[in-house]
Amino acid sequence: MSLSTMAIVTGGSRGIGLAIARAIVKEGGRVMITGLDGARVERAVLALDAPGRTAGRVCDVRDRGGVEELVAATIREFGGLNTLVNNAGVGAFANVAVMTDADWHRVIDTNLTGAFYCSRAALPALRASSGGWIINIASLAGRNYFAGAGAYCASKAGLVAFTEALMLEVRTENIRVSCVMPGSVATEFSGPTDRNSDDSWKLSADDVAEVVIDLLRHPGRSLPSKVEIRPAKTK
Repeated sequence: MSLSTMAIVTGGSRGIGLAIARAIVKEGGRVMITGLDGARVERAVLALDAPGRTAGRVCDVRDRGGVEELVAATIREFGGLNTLVNNAGVGAFANVAVMTDADWHRVIDTNLTGAFYCSRAALPALRASSGGWIINIASLAGRNYFAGAGAYCASKAGLVAFTEALMLEVRTENIRVSCVMPGSVATEFSGPTDRNSDDSWKLSADDVAEVVIDLLRHPGRSLPSKVEIRPAKTK
């Protein structure tokens, strides 16, 4: 059975976001992806290879006005919106003593405030669609903290708390809110890796995308409000 999904996937031009978008399209859904690099967004839309069911837009989730226009553009493109995947995220890793104001705000404003802007903007459309999903891609770093990641851990812990509070606010409106908390994933997120390093033990972006599809297919009578996913083996 195909999914009647009309989705926004932020940070959808690569990595986990692109894998989620690809999985939605494979299941028959429609998806608007976003990114900061217009050329990368365009290449990702072409790679999805589903004319009429995919679109892309440059959007910085820290920009409230841009987020509101993103939602409006998605509704114009697909006729509605019933799924939001807040995946856009950045990391800046440094000890608190030397972290800059700019890096702190970039991480918090993208990973946490961006999810707030997108969720708030999407809620009227989800209500108009008689319900739907907001799925926030958090991280096990939101529960398992580590040195040199004060901003990143704080942003992901905040995202988990935000998800659970929003879930309680809208669960009676047929709007389900959940967060997915991956562990180590083999993506470009942390920057280029040593070509000789072995990442085979890590999760793949497709593993995370499969969890998202499982949520979208989940029976309406239940709500998996938080999903932790980690590699089956350690390095």
